[in-house]
Amino acid sequence: MTETPATGQLHHVELWVPDLARAETSWRWLLEQLGYTLYQSWPDGRSWRLGVTYVVIEQSPALTAARHDRRRPGLNHLAFHAGTRDRVDTLAGQAPAHGWTLMFADRHPYAGGDGHYAAYLEDQDGFEVELVARP
Repeated sequence: MTETPATGQLHHVELWVPDLARAETSWRWLLEQLGYTLYQSWPDGRSWRLGVTYVVIEQSPALTAARHDRRRPGLNHLAFHAGTRDRVDTLAGQAPAHGWTLMFADRHPYAGGDGHYAAYLEDQDGFEVELVARP
């Protein structure tokens, strides 16, 4: 049975990456840990789906830069609900083996402020994700 999406619910996010194989290693691991399953696969891209929302990574021939810069206009980061605090800690601990670097390590896990338990990760291409623990 297919879910009926609510008006305004996110349909998909597409990230253009400079190296599909490198990005797939990081993103496949993360998205599958969060419950996404492989949805589409083609020579220049992949997507993973959870419910009615999917995330795409694609190595487009129209790409104009070799690295994402979250501090420039455009996408800063994606934030995902990641479950319990223990789950966030587990993912943050495993992330480096899959191409992710823990950001703001000196303030982890409260880099987002007191009471906001999260891990901030950056992949090798400069994309940031925030893994948020439920309250």
